[in-house]
Amino acid sequence: MRLYQSQPSGTVSRAKQLRRDASPPERRLLRALREALPTHKWRHQAPVGPFYADILCFSEALVIEVDGDTHADAMERDTARTAVIVAEGYRVVRFTNGDVMGNLEGVLSSVASMLADKAKGSTA
Repeated sequence: MRLYQSQPSGTVSRAKQLRRDASPPERRLLRALREALPTHKWRHQAPVGPFYADILCFSEALVIEVDGDTHADAMERDTARTAVIVAEGYRVVRFTNGDVMGNLEGVLSSVASMLADKAKGSTA
């Protein structure tokens, strides 16, 4: 399998545990993305470098991170994490739990717009 081929031992079990322990906003966004954008394959807690992406779309090289309250105190860590994921070839977009729970349509619209912008750029 492409995702886990070069990953260290324990990656699969860790990803499964992260999926089981996912926050309600992560689950809600994943379900909404799968319903609103069904032509894309959305993976949950997929390994990217040494990290696990909350939501990943391989075909669009897009990582979506859903940040809870603990991320307010971890901006340096998040910045370093984002830099590693970008170095792996992905675009990263972050939404807060509040965005997902209070403005799901806006979040979906933003993601759809990002996907459309990439599609326009690849045909030009």
